[in-house]
This record gives sequence, C-alpha cells and structure tokens, in this order.
Amino acid sequence: MYPPPMNGLMSSFFAPCPSPRSLCVWLVVAAAALLTACASPITTRVTSFNQWPADAAGATFSYITPMDTTRQLEQATYEGYVQAELEKRGLKRAPAGENGRLQVDVTTTSRSEEKTWLQPVYQDNMVFMPPYRDAAGRLYGGGWVPDPFGPRYVGDRPVSMTIYTTNLRLRILDTKGTPPGKLPRTVFESRAVYEGGTSELPLVVPYLVRAVFDDFPGQNGQVRIVKFDSETGAVIKK
Repeated sequence: MYPPPMNGLMSSFFAPCPSPRSLCVWLVVAAAALLTACASPITTRVTSFNQWPADAAGATFSYITPMDTTRQLEQATYEGYVQAELEKRGLKRAPAGENGRLQVDVTTTSRSEEKTWLQPVYQDNMVFMPPYRDAAGRLYGGGWVPDPFGPRYVGDRPVSMTIYTTNLRLRILDTKGTPPGKLPRTVFESRAVYEGGTSELPLVVPYLVRAVFDDFPGQNGQVRIVKFDSETGAVIKK
C-alpha cells in the first residue's frame, strides 16, 4: 500500500561529496528535504452531503454497474473497500443477482498537472584570507576559507513538478418508496481528493475510501481534511 523504500536513492545523496563545497551543501539540503517529504502525512480533502435515512440500519446494498467495463477487477477491488466500510456500519451486501435497497455508485479518476514555482538559490563561497601577524609578531599564512557570512543568495530558479490529483466519488441511492419509473433519491454523496506525487490509483484509493467513511455520514455540506500517518496508515486525529 505504501511507496517502496528509498534506501537506494538516499544512499546516492550521502555518497562522498565532490568538489566544489557548494555542491555538498546542496546535496545535504536536498536529502533533508526528501526525508521530510517522505515523512509527511497523506492528506485528503473530503466533501460530503447527506440525507441519511433513519431506518437504514440493516438495509441491503448493491452496486451500480459502471459505464467503463474495461477495469472490472480494479473496480471490484475498490468496491470491496467500500463494502468493508458499509458492513462496519450495519449494512449488508445483497445476495448475488439481487438489487439491494441501497444502490452504491463508486467512481475513481486521476489526472496530472505540471506546476512550476521559484526556488531561492544560495551559494557557499570561499574567500581568500591574506597573511597576517598577531600581537606577538607571529606570521600566519593566508588561504581560502569558507565565507564567514555564510551562503549568499544569488537568485531564483524555476522548479517544476508533476502533481497528480486522484478523485473518489461515492453515491448511495435509496430505492425505498421510489415510484415506478422514477430514479431513486440520493441519500449520501461524497468526493475525496488527494494531490501528490503518485498516479497509482491502487495506492491512493484505500485512503480515499477510509477518508469518506471517517465520521460517516457526517454533517451535510461539510468539507473536511483527513490525514493518515504515512508510516502506519492510521488516521491522524487532531
């Protein structure tokens, strides 16, 4: 479920530093940034609406067949995640071939976007210290030493990164009391969004499903941020 270890990549950052010294500083900073990114929580944004029926406990549910039939096994896997959450809340999967009272629609999409921003650049200069004598008359030779004022800002450089946006849309429709020929009413609708550096739906969707069902059915019209620990996968409670 989690990205593969980055041990090989990290070892390249901490290999012996080549000259000039400024390159070493840059590598250490980059490695620290990467470690920080790896430790960042998995953050999702969830928007939910509901008119959840008071008598839904123990009701049966079934899935609406998606328009795209080219991802049947993948779709069935995501529906399995949803089923596990619904069953935790007292609902039951309708027997095979039968329609449940609740009709569940699960849709997933992913898109990419190239984003560019400016990053400050600092250069670690070497300065020449001329020979000098101390108060006792001893002579000390000069030489190149690190700038005592530290790295100097030299400008900005554009940095680009591909950001992937993964969406999960979940709708639950209630067929109880629906007149013949009419569409069942929607009693729950939610959209969960993740933005990050991976486009792999199988890695992200389990978190999106759990985010949707966190505090289910929740307040109507509520927008929430749900975070997960990237190491354990547990929900981070405030």
